[in-house]
Amino acid sequence: MAVTAAAVNELRQATGCGLMDCKKALVECDGDMEKAVVYLREKGLAGAEKKAARVAAEGMAYAAVSDGVGSIVEVNCESDFVAGNELFVSFVKGVAEVVAKEDPASDNALLECKWTDGKQTVADAKNELFLSVRENMKIRRFARVDSGLCVPYVHMKGTVAVLVQLDTESTDERVVELGKDIAMQIAAMNPQFLDKSDVDEGFIEKEKEIRLAQAKQDPSNAKKPDAIIEKIVMGGINKYFKEICLLQQAYVKGAGEDVAAHVAEVSKAVGAPIAVKSFIRYAKGEGIEKREDNLADEVAKMIG
Repeated sequence: MAVTAAAVNELRQATGCGLMDCKKALVECDGDMEKAVVYLREKGLAGAEKKAARVAAEGMAYAAVSDGVGSIVEVNCESDFVAGNELFVSFVKGVAEVVAKEDPASDNALLECKWTDGKQTVADAKNELFLSVRENMKIRRFARVDSGLCVPYVHMKGTVAVLVQLDTESTDERVVELGKDIAMQIAAMNPQFLDKSDVDEGFIEKEKEIRLAQAKQDPSNAKKPDAIIEKIVMGGINKYFKEICLLQQAYVKGAGEDVAAHVAEVSKAVGAPIAVKSFIRYAKGEGIEKREDNLADEVAKMIG
């Protein structure tokens, strides 16, 4: 029978479970609300809502290439303990595989994709993992690159993941090595832009405004004309590009050259053009505000 949105919402209100889980329960139980509630409890999913109120800021960032398609994901959980669990790690890798294969257009579309076993969905696999680890988990973000040469890098068991896209016709192994070196550079130096030409005018104007205000407050600039102060500020911004733009950064494994010069050097060595087209960098838990729990309060809640 057809399951209405109103019925799904009613079941969600009654159990606190997710919309997709409620819809599946109603379908499995032919729309019978009472049976659907029992179904969710039997699956252990009704307990997931309480867990969902807790902050998931741990987890793993991961990047991989499958059949030439690059994918990068971040999946969060609540604790380092679960983040190191083999089942959790396997799930994260499976999500990356599904992203590469299915090209989901949204978070919900990803959850509805077939899992790696071809039987259940990603949502099913996630719920199954919850029953094992009993922690709130969230597929926070993902991206996919299906052109060029993709090179992945995962740092320190998933604290940072990077996916680099190179444009080249060379099959020389030195190109892959270049991609990995650049990915490691990105992981370590965290550039905000690929090239200085990618920095938009709004960013530059805002940076200029801040630096001008700072410069005018500096007593050493009190007698300098505004035009000179502005010239000094713009010189500082140009130097700043060498910090925030990948191709202008000093190559960490080189001797004074920047990343662009190193790419040109490898390109010459392999006898084929190489261009860094894009990169994606995910750091586990970045931007998530971790809740500071008070142990005394937690104990009081448990015994109250």
